Amino acid sequence: MAPERDIGGVNNNRLVKIHEACKVPPFSDDSTAAAVAATTLPLTYFDTYCFNLSPVDILLFYEIKDLTWDSFNSEILPKLKHSLSITLLHYLPVAGHLMWPPDAEKPALYYFKDDGVSVTVAESNADLRRLLSSNNGTRRAVEFHPLAPRLSISEDKAEVTAIQITLFPNQGFSICISVHHTVIDGKSAVLFIKSWAYLCKKLQQQNVVVPVPSLLPESLTPCFDRSLIKDPHGIDMVYVKQLMAFTGSDPNTRSLKVTIPVPKVDSNLVRKTFTLTREDLNKLKHKLVLVNKDQHPSKQLHLSTFVLTCAHVFVCLVKARGEDTNTTVTFWVPADCRSRLDPPLPGNYFGSCILGEFAVAKAGDFMQEDGIAFVAEKLSDSVKGLKKGDAIIGTEDRIARELEVMKETGEQSIEIAIAGGTRHFDFYDSDFGWGKPNKVEIVSIDGTGAISLMQSRDGGSVEIGVVLDEPQMEVFTYLFVSGLNDRDDTSHPLRTVLRSRC
Repeated sequence: MAPERDIGGVNNNRLVKIHEACKVPPFSDDSTAAAVAATTLPLTYFDTYCFNLSPVDILLFYEIKDLTWDSFNSEILPKLKHSLSITLLHYLPVAGHLMWPPDAEKPALYYFKDDGVSVTVAESNADLRRLLSSNNGTRRAVEFHPLAPRLSISEDKAEVTAIQITLFPNQGFSICISVHHTVIDGKSAVLFIKSWAYLCKKLQQQNVVVPVPSLLPESLTPCFDRSLIKDPHGIDMVYVKQLMAFTGSDPNTRSLKVTIPVPKVDSNLVRKTFTLTREDLNKLKHKLVLVNKDQHPSKQLHLSTFVLTCAHVFVCLVKARGEDTNTTVTFWVPADCRSRLDPPLPGNYFGSCILGEFAVAKAGDFMQEDGIAFVAEKLSDSVKGLKKGDAIIGTEDRIARELEVMKETGEQSIEIAIAGGTRHFDFYDSDFGWGKPNKVEIVSIDGTGAISLMQSRDGGSVEIGVVLDEPQMEVFTYLFVSGLNDRDDTSHPLRTVLRSRC
């Protein structure tokens, strides 16, 4: 009998049945044998900056009515597996492992000839349409977890990627890619998924197997050249040692296990997607320009789409949580550093290439009448603080300062982070041959206080993923919508509750 995973939530009878667990290796024949040789990639300071962070789970849903197990198993699944194997020919490290040999100073990424990506094939009897509903706040966060694979991570060895493909009979299917954050950032994840989708669609169009290593266009061909990142001061090892010390680990212990714990996902957490259109963003920008002109006429704010989106969402989050005004709020502003280095890295550089800036404030600052202006200014200063060239690395105390902020605030703080990237992350452009995904979720934000950002399906808006408990989500929804309206609805019952908090 196939193993099953329970999906919690509204209907406890929904199950995910596991049909297959296998390894998909890079494609290999006589013409590609030389291309699949064992390889090793060293970690850079960007990789060790994200050392021991939890994996990121990216879940894509595709609706196909009348999709039976027989047609899925005979048509869709073979195409997905075969195109994945060809994709891995271009992305050998993705099929490998992060390892920390006894004689090595730091971990490295290794690919050996027999390596492959773990692929789980499953079947769910859940209502796919309900899971896809962007406007339904009753989607329990725990319902999405059985659709995500689990990366195998031990003390000395960790998978880089794991994939789960789940059939929803007569409704469609989902693909969930779990990636190790140490060596794959959001932009790299997008690159890999789009490459896989491109090759799968191409094979369908040609209706033949084409095992040619040069199938990928230049824009999707990854660059793994670690020599492009210079680290003369050994910042990579500084980050490793400081992170191990922060988590209470022995600096001499060689452990690849996740040491920054993820909170348990409670059954009362719900998931909802919000969208900011260009018109919405222009409204927010106009409001902030007027406030800034009145309060700080000589200061120029960096009012990018990212700053506008995060300022609005962060204010709504803090107010929705109903924290005391003296509660410390820490938020982290990440930046893709590919274009910030001197010389810049190619846009298709594959690995982790993120650094960020921490900002700290009091919850009361978010709750004031012009709270969005305050947060926008904080975010603007943080973005401006992200330097270019050699200064992007900072000094040896960069991560120490960030960890010290986390340690000082501790449990008395709210932490907000952006886990799903930026509006430039176009996961919706992943057409495997059955159309764009109908919905994309970043499952791993659950219970972390993080939000996800990505380009919307239509490409013209910003999509924000939020996970809160149900009462908080009700307040957040009201605040998100009312904050975009020209007039506040003073008769709304939540209005009185919120005014009493400020």
